Amino acid sequence: MTLEKSDISRIIEMAWEDRTPFEAILLQYSMPEKAVIKLMRRELKPASFKRWRARVTARATKHLHKRSFLVGRAYCPTQYKQR
Repeated sequence: MTLEKSDISRIIEMAWEDRTPFEAILLQYSMPEKAVIKLMRRELKPASFKRWRARVTARATKHLHKRSFLVGRAYCPTQYKQR
C-alpha cells in the first residue's frame, strides 16, 4: 500500500491522539494496528517512538473493545466557532 505524505501525517496525528482508537485508523486507511506501529517506528525518531509506544500501551481508549461507553469523544466548546 502506497500512502501519500498527507495520509502518513494524518495517520501519525490520529495515532498520537488519545481518544482516537486504532479501529478508526483501520476504517479510514485500511491499516491494522501492527501496520500503524511499523509506520510509527519508521517515521518517528527512536525516542519519540518509545514515548508513543509507552503512551499507547497504557491507554484503554486506543482500543474500542477496552473503552467504556462513558468515554465518548473529546469536545472543546471553542473548537468549532460559529462564523
